[in-house]
Amino acid sequence: MSRVSKANTAMTRGPFHRRDFLRAAAGAALGAHLGSASPVEDAFAPMHTRPIPSTGEALPIVGCGTWRTFDVGDDAARRRELAAVLRVLFAAGGSVIDSSPMYGTSEAVAGALLTEMNARGKAFIATKVWTEGRDEGIAQMRQSMQRLAAERIDLMQIHNLLDWRTQLATLRDWKAAGRVRYIGVTHYTSSAFPQVEAVLRTERVDFVQINYAANDRDAEARLLPLAAERGVAVIVNQPFGGGSLLASLRGRPLPPFAADLGCTSWAQLLLKFVLGHPAVTCVIPGTGRREYMIDNVHAGIGVYPDAKLRERIAQAVA
Repeated sequence: MSRVSKANTAMTRGPFHRRDFLRAAAGAALGAHLGSASPVEDAFAPMHTRPIPSTGEALPIVGCGTWRTFDVGDDAARRRELAAVLRVLFAAGGSVIDSSPMYGTSEAVAGALLTEMNARGKAFIATKVWTEGRDEGIAQMRQSMQRLAAERIDLMQIHNLLDWRTQLATLRDWKAAGRVRYIGVTHYTSSAFPQVEAVLRTERVDFVQINYAANDRDAEARLLPLAAERGVAVIVNQPFGGGSLLASLRGRPLPPFAADLGCTSWAQLLLKFVLGHPAVTCVIPGTGRREYMIDNVHAGIGVYPDAKLRERIAQAVA
């Protein structure tokens, strides 16, 4: 087997420091305002897609998480920056925006920006239900739809499996009625994997969202193979090890083999590690900064590591 799995488009190679790359990219990109495009956006190659197993629908492989980053309330300056983040995502061919009612104002901010940008049709909106009780779950999901200004949610997930049996019954009803397109379950900690595994073995869902990173590989043992076996799409949260991994690599030079993957930053290398696993459908790094989104979406093109090269990436960040 070759050191990298071939994909459609090779990425331009560049300097091996995230900060240097981001400064160069930001110099070309910054200054755009809501509703406009920039030269760097026009230059993006379309990112790869992977099929959602339950339907075959193509889903772009790099999305955007909104935990903390989109919880900005009415701060106009922060909202402008987030609009720029979304423009980069869409310009690169991305669509997945993941939120939750537990993320403060994130749902409302994302919904308002999509409306202002007239971009609802470009977005694959994923959010969650996070409460106990049937009536409470229905009320919360209706509130999420209002906040997101969406008549239908692309993916509704049961956040951290809270009251999952009750909420899953409602989600099935809502899917049958066309209020949601896909349903799923989520968790963010490896200690919950046995429960997530039990749900995947006994229930039919379209998606599972879990934590997975080069320094957080518990999902490889059972959950990722099980998702592939059961035909469940996998969204990965915390691909940077909850942020601690990326911070620990600051200032460290990239390994020479990063160039074989077209990676110009540690963030791209970490995202390609995750995307190199064949069971992974999409990764959703959270960011509130345009230059970081530019960096992240470049992981959506080019080539991806095979199993041997993924091991070398894990060793490089250990």
